[in-house]
Amino acid sequence: MQKNSKRGLFFASLLFIFSLTSFAGVSLPKIFGDHMVLQRDQAIPVWGWDDPNIEVSVTFAGQTKTAKTDDFGKWMVKLDAVKANKVGQELLVKGSSSKVFKDVLVGEVWLCSGQSNMEWSVNASMNAAEERKAGTYPTIRHFKVGRGNQAFPAEDVNGNWSVCSPSTVGNFTAVGYYFARKIHKELDVPVGLIGSNWGGTRVEPWTAPIGFRSVPELKGLSEKVDSWSVKTEAGKKAWQEYLNRIKHWTAMAEDALKENQNVPILPEAPGPGKSHQEATKLYNAMIAPLIPYGIRGAIWYQGESNGNEGISYFHKKNALITGWRKLWKQGDFPFYFVQLANWRQASSNPQGGDGWAKVREAQTKCLELKNTGMAVIIDIGEAKDIHPRNKQDVGLRLASWALVKDYGKSMVYSGPIYKSHKVEGNKIRIEFEHVGSGLMLGQKQGLKPVTEDNSGKMKHVAIAGADKKWHWAEAKIEGNSIVVSSDKVISPVAVRYAFSMNPEGANLYNKEGFPASPFRTDNW
Repeated sequence: MQKNSKRGLFFASLLFIFSLTSFAGVSLPKIFGDHMVLQRDQAIPVWGWDDPNIEVSVTFAGQTKTAKTDDFGKWMVKLDAVKANKVGQELLVKGSSSKVFKDVLVGEVWLCSGQSNMEWSVNASMNAAEERKAGTYPTIRHFKVGRGNQAFPAEDVNGNWSVCSPSTVGNFTAVGYYFARKIHKELDVPVGLIGSNWGGTRVEPWTAPIGFRSVPELKGLSEKVDSWSVKTEAGKKAWQEYLNRIKHWTAMAEDALKENQNVPILPEAPGPGKSHQEATKLYNAMIAPLIPYGIRGAIWYQGESNGNEGISYFHKKNALITGWRKLWKQGDFPFYFVQLANWRQASSNPQGGDGWAKVREAQTKCLELKNTGMAVIIDIGEAKDIHPRNKQDVGLRLASWALVKDYGKSMVYSGPIYKSHKVEGNKIRIEFEHVGSGLMLGQKQGLKPVTEDNSGKMKHVAIAGADKKWHWAEAKIEGNSIVVSSDKVISPVAVRYAFSMNPEGANLYNKEGFPASPFRTDNW
């Protein structure tokens, strides 16, 4: 039974047992609770369990919807779309028993996922004491999903909704909170955050099987996860072979008991290994049970644990996004992510390409996917800490994408992103998208806004000729482009900017204060 790994071992018999189970009253997943935020302006799915074949009703915001439980006790209704509401209401569920959820708001709901930099709390971010003291935003709510990993999709998670206050905000995801606070201030609507994240995790365990199947370049991973899925021929064959081994083991075990011998070890069931880093295991435990709770979209901060990759990370991220969208069935909902910050010792090699340079390039390529956006933060990292304490700017830069793309605000929301280049004699001209009101050299200090630096030179720019030898270069801003040259390269063919693990001091911005993303014009 794919819905729960504990039931998967004896699929046929436990289906029968499950059908006879009494739920002793109506129940819902823990994502439904007091103080929750429901997504405005779209149908609201509400689901749960009760005794088989009875009617369940859900009443909220002046409407009542009913559904009948199936043979396994599962039910779902979809409430009609509701406008944002900052006043707490009750949501009533009636079946063989009743449940009442209190102080329910309607607003914007965002999933906050990834590894430790998304899990990182307000308590651990910059100016934590001041942020806690100012954290009185009762219509911002946070649901923290408890850690777990499963071989097959689970039906529920651990967690509960918290109301934002000086005593609670310290435990919120910092990036999510600063994102939500900006959205709340701009729109004056409630914001719900679902924090489903786990430090040190790769992208593969967060990805659904259907996501892997959607990306041809990940055929190997797709075949791996399909090898134990009861929805594939390969998986069914593996499970049938397992059941045959169980029958054989049962006979051997019975004989061993009769002879007072040790019972042989039970055969291992099909499925992933024990590590929580195995493909699909965090999706199964920490994402699948949330679906189809209504959300506006997702924000994502991850990549450090895949930091040695290049284009393969793009394919995996494509699978992650595609899989979640297909399963949520809300169309191509927005997915905004953070490009990795600068970290470790800065390199003096103009060639670059070390460390996270290529995974940042893969992250930039993810902008080719529909309804995605990227917060560039190579100006706020810390050389000696993989967890930059400045989470405020991260949240604000993510929020800028949402405010424009999802909420209709008119503002600059991204830093310069490489568009094209042209060789002009002994120079190369670079054109950008998202130049805003113009390019500038800037400097960033702590939480202060970026300031223009008219006296400086553009840093971390390298140029090469056909010999592929890289040299540090001069770069001048000319309108909405930069012109790059070096007296050591008479016939240039390629440029790289901030293309290294730690491009410390990279200083190309637009005048709205958003940093330019690293890039290279070559594919060497």
